[in-house]
Amino acid sequence: VWSSARKAIVVNPTRLARLGVARVAQIDRVFEDRTKHQIDHLKPLRPQHWLKNLLVFVPLLAAHRFEEMVLSGRVFLAFLAFGCVASAGYLINDLFDLQADRHHPRKRLRSFAAGDLPLSYGLAMIPILVGLGCLIGTLISPILLCVLLIYLGLSLTYSLHVKKVAVLDVILLAGLYTMRIMAGCAAIAIWPSHWLLAFSTFLFFSLALVKRYGELVIMRTIDGDGAKARGYELSDGELLAAMGIASGYLAVLVLALYISSNTAQVLYGRYELIWFLCPLLLYWISHLWLTAHRGRMPDDPVVFAISDRVSRILMLLMLATAILAL
Repeated sequence: VWSSARKAIVVNPTRLARLGVARVAQIDRVFEDRTKHQIDHLKPLRPQHWLKNLLVFVPLLAAHRFEEMVLSGRVFLAFLAFGCVASAGYLINDLFDLQADRHHPRKRLRSFAAGDLPLSYGLAMIPILVGLGCLIGTLISPILLCVLLIYLGLSLTYSLHVKKVAVLDVILLAGLYTMRIMAGCAAIAIWPSHWLLAFSTFLFFSLALVKRYGELVIMRTIDGDGAKARGYELSDGELLAAMGIASGYLAVLVLALYISSNTAQVLYGRYELIWFLCPLLLYWISHLWLTAHRGRMPDDPVVFAISDRVSRILMLLMLATAILAL
């Protein structure tokens, strides 16, 4: 091939191969693998997405038992276990989604899609992470182990099929968020209240929809009017926004009803202050959707919230409000 070509392009050549090519053709470009660092091996595990696993602490905080060190330790171990299993789920998803990721302006930079790491690395890490997560879960509670296995099964189902099924995919994504709260409940043997379950269901459904809507807006800049994102077409954007915004505002309504309940009055000495959470949460949900509408929403809204200045300020204000209301 090279002897018949004007110029040669070689990739990762050995010294002898490079000399051999130089004898028969002019070498135009030589592509060498860049030096890999430890951080390159951590990237496909998505450590930044471990922020979502902080949801396992929600049941402990909601029950106002965060001062009990034994329970806090159990929840921390549940956080580590869930992180391992969740990272295994991310690896599975990336391996099944290589072609779609390579067509995406941001996801094409993922380690496997970009070719920075061999696929064998992902295949080897999946059983290691699952085994480590299940081991930690077993040490804490058999119920937590069941929650971890259910989460892994749902993640696998999502990666294999559901992510291409419109509406069902966002319902499952919202369920995966909620499974983190269930893991925290399993770790401390406290069943979540119906208030917490209702609030998380509506809020996480809105976050899952904003993720899909944001992807659809980004793909519009690439494919124009024929843009698609998973099982959604460009014309579905308005419907996704309507469902997502409505679901987010319903979460605020549930919060308002909770504040008026006897449960809130018992748990909070100054429960009237919790009312300030409603406008703050309304602002944050509206901010997320406005950002997505402008095509500035990255892959995950929770990770975006940590790096977004407005979201950080709102989170701190909400935390301060909750503490003052105790």
